[in-house]
Amino acid sequence: MNSLHSSPSSDKFILRGIRVWPTEAMKTIIHTKAARLLRLDPSIIRVRIDVERDLHGGLPMFAAKGHIEILGPDLFASVTTPDAYKSVDLLIEKLARKLRRRHTALRRHRHRDDIRTHADARSSTRHALAETLVMG
Repeated sequence: MNSLHSSPSSDKFILRGIRVWPTEAMKTIIHTKAARLLRLDPSIIRVRIDVERDLHGGLPMFAAKGHIEILGPDLFASVTTPDAYKSVDLLIEKLARKLRRRHTALRRHRHRDDIRTHADARSSTRHALAETLVMG
């Protein structure tokens, strides 16, 4: 197993090659694509991407597995294709979708009620109170 920790400025990123020796070009491309995930959510603690080569039916297949450590439940995804670069591209897209879905779910949970319903209830209560004061 080959492991690479990227530059000290981006210690949030780990790339591992399992039965694959990542070239400098592959490292650069994966690092650039993974930086997109860090831009989507700055609270990410660490992103780990594993690229693994396996033989399925005599054909080489590349599995890209991703793990995003974040506050709350971690996010995992994996993609298998005959091309290593395509596997990484699809993996980054899948992880980005999961991050967006997680962010949207958190935002919806936080704003479950519509503020207008609360405003309408308060104004009708004030209106009823004003009528009782005028009538009484």
